[in-house]
Amino acid sequence: MGPVLAGILQLLALIGALALAYVPLGDYMAKVYSSDKHLRVEKWIYKGIGANPDTEMRWPAYLRGVLAFSAVSVLFLYLLQRFQGSLPGSLGFSSIDPDQAFNTAASFVSNTNWQSYYGEQAMGHVVQTGGLAVQNFLSASVGIAVAVALVRGFARSRTGELGNFWSDLVRGTIRILLPIVVIAAIVLVACGAIQNFSGIHEVGQFFNGHSTGGSQQWNGGAVASQEAIKELGTNGGGYFNANSAHPFENPNAFSNLFEIFLILLIPFALTRTFGRMVGSLKQGYAILATMVTIWIGFTALMMWTEFAHHGPVFDVAGGAMEGKETRFGVGASSIFAVATTLTSTGAVDSFHSSFTGLGGGITMLGMQLGEIAPGGTGSGLYGMLIMAVIAVFIAGLMVGRTPEYLGKKIGTRQIKFAACYILITPALVLVFTAAAMALPTPGNSMTNSGAHGFSEILYAYTSASNNNGSAFAGLNADTQWFNSTLGLAMLLGRFLPMVFVLALAGSLAEQRPVPATAGTLRTEKPLFTGLLVGAILIITGLTYFPALALGPLAEGLAS
Repeated sequence: MGPVLAGILQLLALIGALALAYVPLGDYMAKVYSSDKHLRVEKWIYKGIGANPDTEMRWPAYLRGVLAFSAVSVLFLYLLQRFQGSLPGSLGFSSIDPDQAFNTAASFVSNTNWQSYYGEQAMGHVVQTGGLAVQNFLSASVGIAVAVALVRGFARSRTGELGNFWSDLVRGTIRILLPIVVIAAIVLVACGAIQNFSGIHEVGQFFNGHSTGGSQQWNGGAVASQEAIKELGTNGGGYFNANSAHPFENPNAFSNLFEIFLILLIPFALTRTFGRMVGSLKQGYAILATMVTIWIGFTALMMWTEFAHHGPVFDVAGGAMEGKETRFGVGASSIFAVATTLTSTGAVDSFHSSFTGLGGGITMLGMQLGEIAPGGTGSGLYGMLIMAVIAVFIAGLMVGRTPEYLGKKIGTRQIKFAACYILITPALVLVFTAAAMALPTPGNSMTNSGAHGFSEILYAYTSASNNNGSAFAGLNADTQWFNSTLGLAMLLGRFLPMVFVLALAGSLAEQRPVPATAGTLRTEKPLFTGLLVGAILIITGLTYFPALALGPLAEGLAS
């Protein structure tokens, strides 16, 4: 079987698995967030934190819950790292430096999971399991909660109430993420991923069955469970520096495909949840069709660029194999790269800096779209719904009619919230990138010069501001400048957009439903899907094309 056919068959198998899980998981999540009953363990949690889960919140109260909880999480994770040297199970590792501790705390709480350190050489068991893994659950649950609040804004009328943040947070963690992670971790252990609390082992190095005389140090850890929530929650922080290219995290071709499945599972299924909660499954299918169109288009384009042969060496290798695992090959690596950059997942099974110039540009463009195809857990759905509001507004301008979406008028107030949402992330990316290139010190962290060196810095701030977390692998980001500015970009890129999402949700929930007329844009039809795809690509292209032209496009055209 040729490598191209193998890649296509893996893609088809992935689509089939996602299709099988779509309806049951989407309906289940809708039931979870619509139920008025609480599990016994949930009641204990509510009592412990002093929250009343039956109290409805307007958007300012919901936002205060999100921000307060996240601020406490950042502080807790920061202190846990600063005191690591005094904690049991630290494996002899010292406490983390202040700037790196801030960067890591901001990273994991914001669902970015950017890592400027070697995981196996810096973090002990307590920080890994009690800090990083816990935030993998909670940050994902926060994202889903905000998305559900926006969906309630479309579904409800003549009320400003969006539900209860604490109830949404706990339910997402206990009823959705935790059960799936338990099953996924068992599957990964069966595939060969490790799951233990062993110390550091020194092992010999061998080549062709003969000792080289050298040795390496390997430490164990609860890797399978963290790998499961890392992918399911679109987090991405790896236990080891090689991330999902490491055999302890990703042992074989099946586990690789299974991890891609976990990355895409909840973001795609949330479109079914959206359709169920607003009372129109067709609306959910329209959003799903938009996501799938972009995802398949990017995957096909990535596979084409990476399989394209530019000489006998590439021809023998079956594609551009530098930086890719021979266990997975070009096809699986391309599928993984697109999945991780079109969602807010920093996991990688190959190094994006080693992709072709155009291939590296595709990974960057996927993040710059806003990671909405299908996007992160929750953030993908609310990002796509914001773009749907923009698309409806554009359509209204073309026909001279007040735009409507799901029975709600999109007026001046709503479009201002949506516009602020889509402007925040590009501003962070471009301003921080320009500052890093203009100042003398940050440029010293680049491994390469020219267009590829610029791409390293552009990729870093694109990844941080969009809460992705993957890296271009050539940039030394463990400096005070990058730890501080990237940490700030992560926090602003995560929580400022949530302000406008919840404000939009509150304004929509207050409206009375508008009956559909002959002039109403049918947003469940393929025409709207095409309009939405076009709006996304045009807005992103106009925003980022000059920066992309200086980096990956220049490199790709020169090769």
